[in-house]
Amino acid sequence: MDIYQTMGIQAAISLISHIFFIGVSFYALQSVRLEMVFKKGKTFQIQLMFILLSIALGYTVSNFVLNFTGLSQQLPYIFS
Repeated sequence: MDIYQTMGIQAAISLISHIFFIGVSFYALQSVRLEMVFKKGKTFQIQLMFILLSIALGYTVSNFVLNFTGLSQQLPYIFS
């Protein structure tokens, strides 16, 4: 396989992983009651905070999963 094709596949997998985990974190954050922290009538700020927290949490979890799988694929090199 060509090196550029491999890099493209890795980029696609990373993008899909990031988007997936951002969606999962957005779904999970729906159970948190952030309305109690914000002032009344600040719905835009609450929605923006949900989106930003979802991006931060989803990106972090996605990086963990991608790094974990990459490192676990390198484990057999210990025994060779």
